[in-house]
Amino acid sequence: SGSTGRPKGVAVSHDSIVNRLLWMQNTYPLDGSDVVLHKTPTTFDVSVWELFWPHFIGARTVIAEPEGHRDPRYLSRLIRDEGVTTTHFVPSMLDLFLEHCDADHCISLRRIFASGEALARSTVQRTHSTLNTPLHNLYGPTEAAVDVTYHRTDPSDTGPVPIGAPVWNTGVRVLDGALRTVPIGAVGELYLS
Repeated sequence: SGSTGRPKGVAVSHDSIVNRLLWMQNTYPLDGSDVVLHKTPTTFDVSVWELFWPHFIGARTVIAEPEGHRDPRYLSRLIRDEGVTTTHFVPSMLDLFLEHCDADHCISLRRIFASGEALARSTVQRTHSTLNTPLHNLYGPTEAAVDVTYHRTDPSDTGPVPIGAPVWNTGVRVLDGALRTVPIGAVGELYLS
């Protein structure tokens, strides 16, 4: 987990990861025709699903060259050349990718996931207008098995991009200082279970 700026090891149970993979397959079904781009360094939690999800169901994995995750033009060509259907971006890198990619190279994309930072509404609108590909906002700390919430973005929505609903076997509550659920729209702290 690198949320503090200093990466640290986090122990996560196998059951949690299996739950996460089963949920992802149920929610965003891959099949044998899918190609998942593995570009996240293995020191980050997203690499877990990039590596294991496609093998879980018989899809193909394309592994980006070292440091390739930093080069939007390289990624654009790789997506085209390998027919990548599924990829992930940290929102700031998605912005950079959209600025430098060739949209014609990305017609094979069926789904894009974003996590690791707040997803700006402008990035959502730009993704939909540039690539016309579904964009899914995922949120969660590594300690909770990668992601705990999901939201399919809609380019016509306005305001902040929601973190969405909880994944399987996960609870999400906004609580006050006395650990009471706050009313919708009230300020509180996010608790996960």
